[in-house]
Amino acid sequence: MSSRLEHAIALAVELHRGQTRKGGSAPYVLHPFAVAALVADHGGTEDEIAAALLHDAIEDSGGDAARARLRDELGPNVLAIVEGCTDTDRVPKPPWRERKEAFIASLAGAPASVRLVIAADKLHNARTTRRDLERLGPVVWERFRGGRDGSLWYYRRVAEELARGFEHPIVRELADEVSALATAADVA
Repeated sequence: MSSRLEHAIALAVELHRGQTRKGGSAPYVLHPFAVAALVADHGGTEDEIAAALLHDAIEDSGGDAARARLRDELGPNVLAIVEGCTDTDRVPKPPWRERKEAFIASLAGAPASVRLVIAADKLHNARTTRRDLERLGPVVWERFRGGRDGSLWYYRRVAEELARGFEHPIVRELADEVSALATAADVA
């Protein structure tokens, strides 16, 4: 492992310190670690793995200050990937549906590196949501502003948009996981 990747890991730990996953007590940083592992498992470059570790840094950990750190400490390529993964850094955040529709629209022109990290992010999110749904039942949907229907709509639309012009095994995995999540939602 390069010292640059070690620095990305340390920066992710620092920027997400004290944050937890929705609806639980697990440290939030475990999510970016899982996303980075998925990116690495799918042949990601060092820049893509570093961006996966920090894919939520701008959105959840400091906006412009995080953006400057990413640029200065990890370079413009990592910053560009993270910016492509960023839903919004506005405070307060725009309304949920408006934000999600804008994010989906941004995927149309997204480069392969951004699509890979987003696919890994959504795959991990859908997988953990399905597992929680199977364990806890429909109460899981209360965590999400879009609720059950909005969340399923969002995952489906992201998977569809990522598949346009991006033939990669992780996109098929995401589509399969979204289908499994929808089935679990119908059963729960």
